[in-house]
Amino acid sequence: MKHKDKKKQIISIANQKGGVGKTTTAINLGASLAIAEKNVLIVDIDPQANSTTGLGIEKGSVEKDIYSVLSGNVSLKDAILDYDLRFLKIIPSSRNLARFEMEISGEENNHMHLKRVLDEIRDDYDYIIIDSPPSLGLLTINALTASNSVLIPIQTEYYALEGLSDLVSTIDRTRENFNSELEIEGILLTMFDERTNLSKQVEEEIRSYFKAKVYRSIIPRNIRLSEAPSFGKPIQLYAIKSAGSIAYMSLAREIMKK
Repeated sequence: MKHKDKKKQIISIANQKGGVGKTTTAINLGASLAIAEKNVLIVDIDPQANSTTGLGIEKGSVEKDIYSVLSGNVSLKDAILDYDLRFLKIIPSSRNLARFEMEISGEENNHMHLKRVLDEIRDDYDYIIIDSPPSLGLLTINALTASNSVLIPIQTEYYALEGLSDLVSTIDRTRENFNSELEIEGILLTMFDERTNLSKQVEEEIRSYFKAKVYRSIIPRNIRLSEAPSFGKPIQLYAIKSAGSIAYMSLAREIMKK
């Protein structure tokens, strides 16, 4: 039996809760994979454009963004920007993207826009990482339809699992209706504070619920990690020896081994 090629991976990073480390993960996992000399493209489909600014791109300064691509005004290849890391590229976002959901809401195949454009370039990259918005709207459905798998960051705090059943049922519905390949890539524990019992309890709860789907790598609460975006850099270019950098490099190794 021929194994399907897992090398070309499109991974959506999704959780409708804000503040769980989605963008931090998109940027720093992308950078870690690029440091391992994998060709990586980060696609920012969040109108807040945090992955864009977190990589030092001013969101107001970009004319060729993901909105102009999805609207059919610009080709995808024209919107791809190089980054300081040789193997890392990004398609930026902007506030314009907020209009897109409204513009396509009445269309019949409104879940297919992102898949159509990414299909043109998916073979050019080892990993395409999609940073999706903190909602389960049409942009997130577009991301899930275009992806092989979903990485779900979960903050190790009270109410960590709240709303997660909505996300899992959205993933299930997308798999049934639009994308039979879609699977949960893994659950990533973020903002872990090893000094607190709470973090450890939440970790236990999530591991007992999701079992082997939970990554061994855990992202700690880390000052350097929260500072890096304001310098427009992934953690590896800001503080490579920090605990946050080491954790994301470990996550990248886990994902590459899969």
